[in-house]
Amino acid sequence: MAIYFYEGDLPADVSFGASVAVDSETMGLNPHRDRLCVVQLSSGDGDAHLVRFRADDFSAPNLKRLMTDPDVLKIFHFARFDVAVMKKYLGVDTAPIYCTKIASKLVRTYTDRHGLKDLCAELAGVALDKQQQSSDWGAVEISEAQQSYAASDVLYLHTLKQKLDMMLAREGRTDTAAAAFAFLATRADMDLAGFGDMDIFSH
Repeated sequence: MAIYFYEGDLPADVSFGASVAVDSETMGLNPHRDRLCVVQLSSGDGDAHLVRFRADDFSAPNLKRLMTDPDVLKIFHFARFDVAVMKKYLGVDTAPIYCTKIASKLVRTYTDRHGLKDLCAELAGVALDKQQQSSDWGAVEISEAQQSYAASDVLYLHTLKQKLDMMLAREGRTDTAAAAFAFLATRADMDLAGFGDMDIFSH
């Protein structure tokens, strides 16, 4: 595994093919308060590319181009949060989207454990180390341990998607998943507008 670390944006010559695994690290879980610090990406080849942002510069034209490229599928785990954060700080509507958490909830109905660690253990046979999850991602220097943690969050998403796609097809829920993925951008907009805790479909 190789980890490539960049300040502020992806190099223009980095390509991910037809699909890219994406995750983000922030200062917390409130997009209005907690800024975007790192975006990590992988083409599923075992390598990870990390883009670190300073507090005052989110220009990143190459990353923005990738996030909005209609020909590149963006694979997330819990896309709802990452898409909202990228809308808030990068000003982009990320699309198209695939979310392994949503896919898991649609087909792994035999469990209530849908975290990335649980999916990697069952479907990829990998034990993730989550020790750095709550570390300071806004620090002046991002440690090697933090970089390894960030990379691990995207290295296996292609494998998970492949396994989950088979389960979705088996259970006849592929179209339902696609509709849910298509709604994610709107769900993220609602979160940013203050409707995060409200079920608008309830009575």
